[in-house]
Amino acid sequence: MAHDTQDVFARIEREKATYLAELKDYLRIPSISTDPAYKTEVGRAADWLIERMKEAGLTTEKITTAGHPLVYAEWTGAGPDQPTVLFYGHYDVQPPDPLGEWRNPPFEPTEEGEQLVARGATDDKGQSYTHLKAVAAMLAERGRLPVNVKFIVEGEEEAGGEAVDAFVRADRGRKLGCSCVVVSDTSMWAPGEPAITYGLKGLAYFEIRVQGPNRDLHSGVYGGGVANPGNALATILAALKDPKTGKIKVPGFYDAVRPLAEWERKEFKKLGLDEKEVAADLAVDALPGEKGFSYIERTWARPTCDVNGLWCGYQGKGAKTVLPAAAGCKVSFRLVADQTPAQIAELVRAHVASVTPPGVKVEVDYLHGAEAVTVDATGVYAQAALDALEEVWGKRPVRIRTGGSIPIVGTFTAALGVPVLMLGFGLEEDRLHSPNEKFDIPNFYGGIRSVARLLDRLAGVGA
Repeated sequence: MAHDTQDVFARIEREKATYLAELKDYLRIPSISTDPAYKTEVGRAADWLIERMKEAGLTTEKITTAGHPLVYAEWTGAGPDQPTVLFYGHYDVQPPDPLGEWRNPPFEPTEEGEQLVARGATDDKGQSYTHLKAVAAMLAERGRLPVNVKFIVEGEEEAGGEAVDAFVRADRGRKLGCSCVVVSDTSMWAPGEPAITYGLKGLAYFEIRVQGPNRDLHSGVYGGGVANPGNALATILAALKDPKTGKIKVPGFYDAVRPLAEWERKEFKKLGLDEKEVAADLAVDALPGEKGFSYIERTWARPTCDVNGLWCGYQGKGAKTVLPAAAGCKVSFRLVADQTPAQIAELVRAHVASVTPPGVKVEVDYLHGAEAVTVDATGVYAQAALDALEEVWGKRPVRIRTGGSIPIVGTFTAALGVPVLMLGFGLEEDRLHSPNEKFDIPNFYGGIRSVARLLDRLAGVGA
């Protein structure tokens, strides 16, 4: 019989101000993993997290990798007859650019009503910190946990996650052996409405560089006589997607796509998403995309192609009539079940080569990727999570998919062979990867309570 967890809830209520202050300290560390200039800060975030884990009563280890370190911790005092829960999170964050669009400095957490605004607030420092605070509260209140727990927290998720992927595959469950994995890097369905995510898109991420003349040229003297890399890049990008149908034009791109099941289309429709509300929230007048599919189907379960960044020519104030020597962009393809990043990389390279105009040279670099993942949201561990969320939030959770990618989830599934529970406490409107990222403070506390309740619910499961 599961403990009712009220004792731990009471401690969480008493100490919630301390938890929030700790999270603010965590968020003040600019752990930007994609920029080598911040390597020291990324390491500082790992050290900060290790200290909090030690304070909670966990045994910790800092695992050196070729990149940023992994943080490992465990408490295994529940014994071999109880399940072991592996918590995953990441302590690195996205770059804060463009800085001018932040209302306050991105690494100075600011409370705006019931929202905490800072880079990493929801992705993923705030969400993953709920795991540690739930464990800390339970150990402080009871002196023990109902189940065994382990933590693996990485510092490269925003840069491809190569280190943790290699570690999990090589470990094969020796250190990370567990009964289930808990990931909180997704979202709730809506404010106050919990969800379990069962599907993630895959990813194939590219940088395309176009080289023309050996220097920038006068656009009047040379224009019309020399190929313009900016124009060439525009031609290449226009050949990636049909603006009328929303279809990706790369030959063979859809060959391996697994069709969306009819039951899923029905379930998605039942969720009742108001597309007009989405458009209004984003201040756009339409939500165009692949014909024949709803907004939720396109974002959750259909492959997509998006330009993530562009550079070419003069970017300063005023005019400079230049024919640029080079142009480039970053492009991401979100993938669905049965598509593989390696396959898509071959197709994209071949297509770009076939549509490149004469007079320029093009390089297509595949930077990183991940396969799409679907997990079981109906087993005994998922049922315990559904029950725990319902008891904390007062509403039965819905099962959802997301257009985001968490590469390590597929690795956990393949290497550890255990269920992965994706319990998100953020919201779609939390502005992940954008200026003014935020995390609702009630969701932070609700997340801590949810994880604590889950630990009690999991006692004896699978025994």
